[in-house]
Amino acid sequence: MVKEKKAPSKKVVKKSSKVIVAPHVHEANRILEGIMLPQRVVTQIAEEVAMRVSNRLKRTPSTPDTQKKLENPLFLDTSAIIDGRVFELIRMGVFTGTFVVLEGVLDELKHIADSKDEVKKERGRKGLTLLEILKKGKGISFETYDDSTIKKPVDERIIEASKKNKGKIITCDFNLSKKAQISGVTAIDMYEMANVLKTTALPGEAFFIKVIQKGKGDRQGVGYLPDGTMVVVEEGENLIEQTVKVIISRVIQTDVGRIFFGKLVN
Repeated sequence: MVKEKKAPSKKVVKKSSKVIVAPHVHEANRILEGIMLPQRVVTQIAEEVAMRVSNRLKRTPSTPDTQKKLENPLFLDTSAIIDGRVFELIRMGVFTGTFVVLEGVLDELKHIADSKDEVKKERGRKGLTLLEILKKGKGISFETYDDSTIKKPVDERIIEASKKNKGKIITCDFNLSKKAQISGVTAIDMYEMANVLKTTALPGEAFFIKVIQKGKGDRQGVGYLPDGTMVVVEEGENLIEQTVKVIISRVIQTDVGRIFFGKLVN
């Protein structure tokens, strides 16, 4: 009787797989760049990271019934968080107090971070990341606020929460700023603040301006000061890409800021 020879068994080598959990959105994007994954999978992972950041920020919210007294509360709305300039001002010490974010605002940021529009998606994720950095900052007082009992649009919830806690609102939303002021709540509009900080000038003052384009008027050129203030240079149409000295002849205040008109100094 002939015994059948058994075929030698093949060893199955299991490939180990690593699960990478990024600490925040930008770190996740950096790690995923070098991994050959389908775009769908990369998007799902990035969305998961955004959700985890949002959940971490919500982990210990202050509720209307149990929250401690907020010292000099500054409520950040969605537009200010996405704009991002407020975080640099906080770092510089311009704003101090307890920085408060409503859960409704976090939900809006999460929704923006999940947007199909790449620009909105990036700005939403950046906003969540900046909030997490703010929360972990040394010497920074940060609170999330449970606004689930306020059955109103998010803007009105911010106004109501600010009024109840005697706080202020930091925003880039013109309409929210005006609504807050009507309701007796102080609102700091970042755009208005930026305009206040722009260069002031009186007729007769001189500046050096680089002409970069033609103006709307006859033979006018246009340049900008370092802070973005527009300077219309009379007779500057043919001086594009040249730096010239101008004397301010008049100043016009518009809804978007000041515009200087200057005459060339020979």
